[in-house]
Amino acid sequence: MHDESTRHLPSPDRFPGLRRRGFLAATGAASLGTLALAGCGGSGPGGGEDKGDGTPKRGGRLRAAFAGGGAGETLDPHLSNLFADVARAKALFDKLADYGPDLSAQPRLAAKWEPNKTLDRWQVTLREATFHDGKPVTAKDVLYSYRRIADPKQAFRAKASLEPIDLDACRATDERSIEFVLKRPTAEFPNILAAFGAYIVPENATGFDKKPIGSGPFRFVSFAPGRSAVLRRNDDYWDGAPHLDEIEFVIANEESARVNALLGGQVEYAHELNPTTARAHEGKGQIEIVRLRGSSMQAFCMKTDRPPFDDKRVRQAFFLIADRKELVDGALSGAGEIGNDLFGKGYEYYADNLPQREQDLDRARALLKQAGAENLKVTLDTSAVAAGFTEAASIFRDQAKQAGVTVDVKMGSKDSYWSDILDSGTLCCYRSGAMPVEAHISQRLLSDSTTNATKWQHKDFDALYQQAQSTRDKTERAAVYERMQRRLYSEGGFLIWGFADWIIGTARMVKGVETKAPANTLDWARFDKVWLA
Repeated sequence: MHDESTRHLPSPDRFPGLRRRGFLAATGAASLGTLALAGCGGSGPGGGEDKGDGTPKRGGRLRAAFAGGGAGETLDPHLSNLFADVARAKALFDKLADYGPDLSAQPRLAAKWEPNKTLDRWQVTLREATFHDGKPVTAKDVLYSYRRIADPKQAFRAKASLEPIDLDACRATDERSIEFVLKRPTAEFPNILAAFGAYIVPENATGFDKKPIGSGPFRFVSFAPGRSAVLRRNDDYWDGAPHLDEIEFVIANEESARVNALLGGQVEYAHELNPTTARAHEGKGQIEIVRLRGSSMQAFCMKTDRPPFDDKRVRQAFFLIADRKELVDGALSGAGEIGNDLFGKGYEYYADNLPQREQDLDRARALLKQAGAENLKVTLDTSAVAAGFTEAASIFRDQAKQAGVTVDVKMGSKDSYWSDILDSGTLCCYRSGAMPVEAHISQRLLSDSTTNATKWQHKDFDALYQQAQSTRDKTERAAVYERMQRRLYSEGGFLIWGFADWIIGTARMVKGVETKAPANTLDWARFDKVWLA
């Protein structure tokens, strides 16, 4: 989950990244002038030769609009937080591994990884790759990067993910080999290498906003925080040079500004569109709509350590109150699929053999009566912090009324919602982006998990997780994860009603955008594989 806050900047600076060359951003009926975005050299859109045969073409600059973070933006990859940060970071830098479409770890800078018999030491061998200054990527760079991330004085996002590694005991066994020593057996160690924000930088690297040097597919040209970043093709990239000459990331915080810029030809790629926009333009021929199916989990979070949800019968009743199709149709405008109270639908280890839960109001009322919770009243915390949250809260309130439950919907602050709901309240709207099922469990469902919003704390469940982590055989490990998910399905605190599509808009000339990669995975926002036809 990205901790992104929506910023509303006063006019005339509402869309600084698109304003500076005459872009008139408004709300739907804006007049769109020609936007000549800044950068050094390079041809404009369509600069690549088009022979009409559908094969990748080389050349041109692609301009991609993202919501941003204002003047405080940075190119330090270890501080990546917003989607714009991540897209820029993956263009400039590499990780040892990254998540595939099913959220399994895929090798990147790491050519291979091998564990010992007890799964507490892993040997990682690097592929031959170079940084933008021509120096090779070495084991020392990897250890420097991970130790920088783990610095207790810093607030880097990947710090929690690297916690299982004993970095003091790790060592470079040669220039391109590292022995990672772990604090405990960990079968899912490759997921750590793919962790959000775990980028590899040169040893002793500093000053990322002035001239960052990475090993990624694009090299740094210029950066204006809150406005734009221009990057140029790295012809020596280990995974093949990008098709584009250049890419420019431009900032437009309002969805309407991103859409208007796309429609007016100021950008060729617009990130994170809402379902209404997609429905209005899909199949009309002016722009292309790309739907990354089921990218975002949508849920209600029940706190299991306090009344009324400390009684599992009440939680089970709420599972049966939800009409998931009505929630998907109403809150997501149909742009998604129904959930089954488990995270990670379609991902590795997801327990897809459990029966799809349906609304059963009679059974829900019976469970509430058994729990002595007839005429129950509960507050549901929500906010406009994420698309569909307020709509989902209203729909569920009406569904609960049919079971005799009174739901009081309480609107929270967009700026502090995620921190407010972590420990406070009893029931709240919740969402999460893509991550492995294992990571969801470790971050949110163990007794000492730092983001345990449901307060699910059971020592026997923790023990099962440790058993799964230390199980070498993948089939046997999957069986343990299924056992854990069966328990969550029966009595957990996440009422997962749907999985929302992630929606991207592109100009018709843009080709090569991956259509099956959830946000945060390797092939999402992977501009080295995109070209202009």
